[in-house]
Amino acid sequence: MAIETLLVPLDGSDKAKAALETAISIMSEKPATTLLLFRAAEAVPSTAFDAMVDKACAVHDAQSYLNGVAAALRNCGIDRVRTAVWHGPAGPAIVEVAEVEKVDLIIMTGHGHGGAGQLVFGSVAKSVLHGTRIQILLVRDVPRPSGRCSARQTELSERGQRD
Repeated sequence: MAIETLLVPLDGSDKAKAALETAISIMSEKPATTLLLFRAAEAVPSTAFDAMVDKACAVHDAQSYLNGVAAALRNCGIDRVRTAVWHGPAGPAIVEVAEVEKVDLIIMTGHGHGGAGQLVFGSVAKSVLHGTRIQILLVRDVPRPSGRCSARQTELSERGQRD
């Protein structure tokens, strides 16, 4: 399978960064691949008047977060990184950006809980699974850091960018 573009949706959680670890591993084997970092920005408006302001702030915060992650990846030698922020619920936004950007693989984590050998995905992962025909790699466990840059190194470097 030829992989030109990987989509990694990030929500700021440690679990979501497990998907980033997996993407980094894939990119070390396929350096021509582009990594698209994505975040869905949803704002809960306090009043109807504040709805546009709340939306703008949510999008700005999400873009700032992704810019920090992208800069940290570039510091680790991963240059083919783009970012995208869309306003709206995460599941449908992931499906839409994946189709618009023509990604080849979505790498994400499910925040659901499994037990007794049963795998239960979170609602966002279920929404994406049912909403697209694009291949999806769901990451359950945090992989061990490998390759040139780990998500932990990215996080530490990202903190340095903000200080």
